[in-house]
Amino acid sequence: MTMTKAERTKQFILEKAAVLFNQNGYAGTSMDDIMKATGLSKGALYGNFRSKDEIAVAAFERAVAIVSAEVRERTRVIEHALDKLKAVVYFYKERILNPPVEGGCPIQNTSVEADDGHPELREKAQQAMTMWTNRIVITLQKGIEKGEVRPDADKSGFAIRFIGTLEGGIMMARLYKDVHYFDVMSRQLIEMIDGLRQQTVVQEP
Repeated sequence: MTMTKAERTKQFILEKAAVLFNQNGYAGTSMDDIMKATGLSKGALYGNFRSKDEIAVAAFERAVAIVSAEVRERTRVIEHALDKLKAVVYFYKERILNPPVEGGCPIQNTSVEADDGHPELREKAQQAMTMWTNRIVITLQKGIEKGEVRPDADKSGFAIRFIGTLEGGIMMARLYKDVHYFDVMSRQLIEMIDGLRQQTVVQEP
C-alpha cells in the first residue's frame, strides 16, 4: 500500500530520530538535533509529532522493529529450535560493531537510560524485552514438541539467562570496540543451547 506524503515524512523523521536516540540517548538528543538530522523546521516536526517524548517512543519502537525484522529474516528458514537460537547468537556476533541501528541494541540502551527517568520509555523497553523472552520460550516449547529440546528444560529461566548473557557480551564488545568480548560470551551461549538438546536413546539390539 502506498504511503501518503505525511506518512512518508513521519517515517523519515523516525528513521533519523531512531539513530540519534540510540546513539545519544533521550537526554542527549534535542529537538534541534532532530531538526538538523532531518532538515525539517520545528513547525514541521510538531506538525507530525506532539512532543519530543512522542518522537522518542515511536523512534524506539521503530529501532526495535528494524532489529527484530533482521533477526527474523535470519532465523525463519531454520527448522530446528536450537539452531534458531544459535543463529541469533551468530547474527549478533556478525553485527556487534555494525548493528542494524547505529548505536547498538536499542533495548539495552533504552533500558539503561530510561530506568526511572522516563517511565513511558522504560515501559516500552520492558514490553520489548518481554516479547523477546516470550519468543524464546515459544521456540523452546515447539522444540520440545518436536523432540528437539529436553522436555524438562526451564524455558523461562533459559530465556532470561540467554538474553542477559547476550546483552552482557554486546555491552562489553561495544565498550572496548572489540568483538573478542562477545566471542567469550557467545561460546557460553552455544554451550547453554547445546545443553538443552534432547538426547537420542540408542536401543540395544
